[in-house]
Amino acid sequence: MNLKIIEKTDDEIMVEMAGESHTLLNVLKSSLLDDPRIEVATYDIKHPTISEPILFVKTKDVDPVVAIREASERIIEVYEEFKAVFNEKANI
Repeated sequence: MNLKIIEKTDDEIMVEMAGESHTLLNVLKSSLLDDPRIEVATYDIKHPTISEPILFVKTKDVDPVVAIREASERIIEVYEEFKAVFNEKANI
C-alpha cells in the first residue's frame, strides 16, 4: 500500500491509497463514521483499473490524521477480537 496525502488542512484531508480497493476503504469509512467528530468520510475510485482511490475526511475538533489513526486502531481491535473468537470456536 502506498499512501499520498494530496491535501490537508486542520479539519480535512485527502489521501490517495494506491493499491487498495473497496474492501479496506469501506471498513475504514465505516469506522470513521462511528466517530462523532467526523463530519464526512467518503472515498472515490474514478476507474477501478486506471485510477487510485482517494479517501476524503472532514472532522470537527480533531486533526484528521488523528481520526484516521484512531479509526484504524478500532478496526484492528475488532479484527483481533474476531480472530480470537473464531480460533476458539474452530479449535485452532
